[in-house]
Amino acid sequence: MMADWRLCVAPMIDVTDRHCRYFHRLLAPRARVYTEMITTGALLHGEAARHLDFDAAEHPVALQLGGSEPDALARSARLGADWGYDEINLNCGCPSERVQHGAFGACLMAEPQLVADCVRAMQDAVSVPVTVKHRLGLDYDESYGFVRDFVGTLYDAGCRVFIAHARNAVLKGLSPRDNREKPPLRYAEVLRLKQDFPDARIVLNGGLADVPDCLDWMQRVDGVMLGRAAWHHPDILAVLDRHLGPQGEVMPAVPEHPDEAAWADGVLQQFLDYVTWRHEQGEPLHVLVRGLLGWRSGRPGARQWRRLLSDPKALRAGGPQALRRAWDALASSRDQDLRADDPASSEGQSRI
Repeated sequence: MMADWRLCVAPMIDVTDRHCRYFHRLLAPRARVYTEMITTGALLHGEAARHLDFDAAEHPVALQLGGSEPDALARSARLGADWGYDEINLNCGCPSERVQHGAFGACLMAEPQLVADCVRAMQDAVSVPVTVKHRLGLDYDESYGFVRDFVGTLYDAGCRVFIAHARNAVLKGLSPRDNREKPPLRYAEVLRLKQDFPDARIVLNGGLADVPDCLDWMQRVDGVMLGRAAWHHPDILAVLDRHLGPQGEVMPAVPEHPDEAAWADGVLQQFLDYVTWRHEQGEPLHVLVRGLLGWRSGRPGARQWRRLLSDPKALRAGGPQALRRAWDALASSRDQDLRADDPASSEGQSRI
């Protein structure tokens, strides 16, 4: 099976901008990355380049659209395909009030025939895959038949890739944040979708946070999509990417990375080169580096790392090299920690 959707990074508003996607690509060369949701109105009546520009290194990269009018979605999809995106994804999962007022996002699941019309219109407009990201149900209806019929209607319209966030969307009474945590996860129903639509690609999203679970589900369905785990602990992308074989097969065990510290330093230098270039074009440093805030979570010096990278004043004062100085300070903290834990060192002996 191809690796196209085996490992995906979720579209996250105010997170997965082009700079964050560039960083994720350095960590995981074979992951599929998604843009933040972009509405059809923003593309057709706003500054399209501001929303659509991306670096060639990001491929494969998918454009996620928000909308509910077939013609507007078709025109937006064509614009995205012409811009070079590898996939057009329709958002049928976002539960925010702003999205509901626009009559798209999760509330579209109540109108499967309309979504099917949207999918057909986009497919007629582009040659790249048109995919759908959806929930399992609306509000407190947890019947499997609801999502099965929704997917079936879109399958009949020609859609073959479904990214299932394994929770309901509660449109009244829960905030978008609560909707990411409170509705219960129902992974078994995602597996049932794969069983009922065996030649469709079913990608599991929601609640995945550790490597063993991800590896398990990467073999049970057609892929996994990580959101908050990729944001808070980006290293998980690198680990999972190393578990992918040449044809996308999942390898339970992989050779130990030859030199993790040297590899990470290389990633940092590549991203620093990118940051320097983009900063020279006028991008604020705090925007360029925010995707790195969680990179070293759980390691010595991580709190200082986050503090510096989230401090616009410190970044303005230090320029792009502030990123290198923060990294070197992190490495120094790591080395000190290793020496302290080494019984052969004088520091280690003083602690015994």
